[in-house]
Formats: sequence, C-alpha cells, structure tokens
Amino acid sequence: MTDENKNRDIIDDDLYEELDEEELYELVEEERQKALEKDKDDEKGSRKPKPPFPKWLFWLIAAVMVLNVVSLIPRTFTLPAIDFLFTSAKLSTQEDIQTYKKSVVVIESGDSRGTGFSITSDGTIITNHHVIEGQDEVTVAFPEQGLYTGEVTAEYPSVDLAVLDVSGSKFPHLELADQTTYNPGNEQVYFIGNPTNFSGIANEGSVIDEIQLSGWDKTVVMMDAPVYRGNSGSPVINQDGEVIGVVFATLHHDEQGRVGLFVPIDYYYDHHK
Repeated sequence: MTDENKNRDIIDDDLYEELDEEELYELVEEERQKALEKDKDDEKGSRKPKPPFPKWLFWLIAAVMVLNVVSLIPRTFTLPAIDFLFTSAKLSTQEDIQTYKKSVVVIESGDSRGTGFSITSDGTIITNHHVIEGQDEVTVAFPEQGLYTGEVTAEYPSVDLAVLDVSGSKFPHLELADQTTYNPGNEQVYFIGNPTNFSGIANEGSVIDEIQLSGWDKTVVMMDAPVYRGNSGSPVINQDGEVIGVVFATLHHDEQGRVGLFVPIDYYYDHHK
C-alpha cells in the first residue's frame, strides 16, 4: 500500500464523497443541448429571451471544484497531524511556551533534519546523536537569531545524545532540571520540535513510566504524546519550565500503543562532566 493510500485510509469516508464526473458531464451536456435548441428557436424567429444559466448547475460545478481541493488534503495531512497543528497553535498562545520556543533550534546535516535546544547563553546545544551522526559540523537555525554553524563537541551514542557549540552570545536558552523526576501516569509535560517538515511545533503529553529497551544499558521514559519524525532532539519540559529529557524515538508498545520515548536528562549529566 502506498503512503498516499495509507493516508486516505484513515480518513472517515463520511467526511467527503467523490462526485461522479460522468454524471456531472451528462448534466452539463444536457444543459448545453437545451441551450442549442433555444438558439435554433431564436434563429427561427422566436422572440423569447434566453433563460439564464441555471444557478443550481453553477453551484454544482463550484462544489465539485471545492471538493476536488479538499480531496487532496488527506494526501498531505493525516488527521493526527492536523490535530497536533491545532494543539500547537493553542499552546503557542501561552507566554511560557512562546519563551521556550525561542531556544529550540532546527538542526540539518546532509539529508538529516531534527531538533535541538540551547542550554547556555553562549551557544551550547543538546540534540540526539543520531541527528548529527557522522558529522563534525551541522547547520543550526534559531527562530529569531537565524543560521549558525554548530560544531559537534561531544557524542554519547550509548544514550543517543550529542552536544554542539555555536559561536555567539546572548542566546535564549532553557533550564535543565537537576534530575528527571515525575509521577507515572500523572505528569504533564510539554515538548517542542520540528516534526514532519514543520518548525517550532509545541505539543503536550503525559509521562507513562520508564521502560528497558533491547540494546540499552539504561532505562528510558515513555510518554503518551504525538511524536513524529523530526521531533528527535526535542526538549521535554515539566510544569516548572525545566527540561527533564530529550525525545529520541517512538515505540509501538503492546499495552500502551504508540508512545514517544525520551532520554532522561540525568544521562547528560552522567556523561558530560
């Protein structure tokens, strides 16, 4: 099944109907023939005025044009994607979210695109190791300050973290929590990133619990949240405005379904001493 078909499959068939183009053609042709007959009558001396173009047909053609545009939407956006855009727009009206977003950057290296966030005023940035893997330098884009070159200064592949340095000063930055603490099932968090080619998308979720992944020596944390490709490196921010983790992947869990995963900020401290 193609990506296009997958996207269309999740759209409820009741949301829209595809009009039968043959039926529309027949209706238009019927009206055209009527108009031709009227023209012939006029040529024979008929003084009757020509009837106006049927309004119902005009609106039918207009509706077809609109529905044809609407039918393209499932090919570009899925319903969950539209939902996270609405959520971001709502959250972005909050003053604290607006402040957090200033510190979240786009990181591009070759064909890779992900997220990072500044943690000092002089340009120290945390992201995932897989976002910058194999690169010594990457492009870093701040929402307001613009483009910079980020030098990879530390790599911790065992916990999928990396540290970049951007030359400059007075950068906006986020505060790190002293350690990752949360109440399983009750902890509400924010995360901001650049999913599916969008930038600066704010979203929210709830922390579920830790999980041990195959191939990892340490546990990571699951959260019930809409995490997509491009969210890698997004900061997970608690209600006190402190970063408690870094988003790095999604997982299809047997019980919880599709969940986001983040690396506790403790692992940054453990490695970056």
